[in-house]
Amino acid sequence: MVKPKTIQIFLPDGNPRGIKIAEITSRTVQAILSPRASLGLAGKRTELSNVGIYYLIGQGDEDTKSVVYIGEAENCKKRLSQHNRSKDFWSTSISIISKTQQFTKSHIKYLEWLSIAEANKSGRFLVENGTTPQKPYITESTEADLIDNFDTIRILVSTLGYPLFEQVDKRDEEYLFYCKGRGAIGVGKYLEDGFLVFKDSTTAIEEVKSADVALVNSRKKLLDNGILKKEGNYYIFTQDYLFKSPSWSGATILGRHTNGWTSWKLKNGKTLDDIYRKG
Repeated sequence: MVKPKTIQIFLPDGNPRGIKIAEITSRTVQAILSPRASLGLAGKRTELSNVGIYYLIGQGDEDTKSVVYIGEAENCKKRLSQHNRSKDFWSTSISIISKTQQFTKSHIKYLEWLSIAEANKSGRFLVENGTTPQKPYITESTEADLIDNFDTIRILVSTLGYPLFEQVDKRDEEYLFYCKGRGAIGVGKYLEDGFLVFKDSTTAIEEVKSADVALVNSRKKLLDNGILKKEGNYYIFTQDYLFKSPSWSGATILGRHTNGWTSWKLKNGKTLDDIYRKG
């Protein structure tokens, strides 16, 4: 059961687009978000000198997934400084530490492994890590505590605007939407951060003659990245894929521009517009 939460977000420099320090007031886990441009200022915070895990996040656009790199460090400040010099893709970092300094090397190794596994499972972000580490050995009681910690991490990271670990329940057929036309059938769900098209949805093989360059290039990029693949007389989604808007997802399915608010429909014929804007 989902329970109400009180989350405190502190802005140390008063800038709502700058550094944010988030915590559930009754928990010991703390998340420190820093835009890359503010990394020097964030480095002055004593919290970042702690043992912890971190997420480096690069934002995607309409036809590329956002990217995340997940790591662990005995000193988050030093590790982020290294990545600032060596990795180009990211624009935001989120570091996770214990306010009571309870995390050990074994703890963060486990949380790193669990974060990578859960991020891959959710499929919302492209996980940049070249290899997935082996699950480290820890005691049963320690694992139970860390899973509880991870639940807090999941909530904090999502609250800060990055739902790395949020999975979609596809069993709830009441709000499954369909987009059909030109031999294609798309199935998906409207979420807080966009429209998710499900794996195995199909798209028209060619764009209409009036399709603009942006749509043509977008579909080509999805093919190049392996999100779409040719199968018979249509393209098929090889994985769940989150679009920024219902209309762009509908355009990708149909190979022509469309108003996604009216082209995505429930089985009973009600449109996305009927449910979420008129309802």
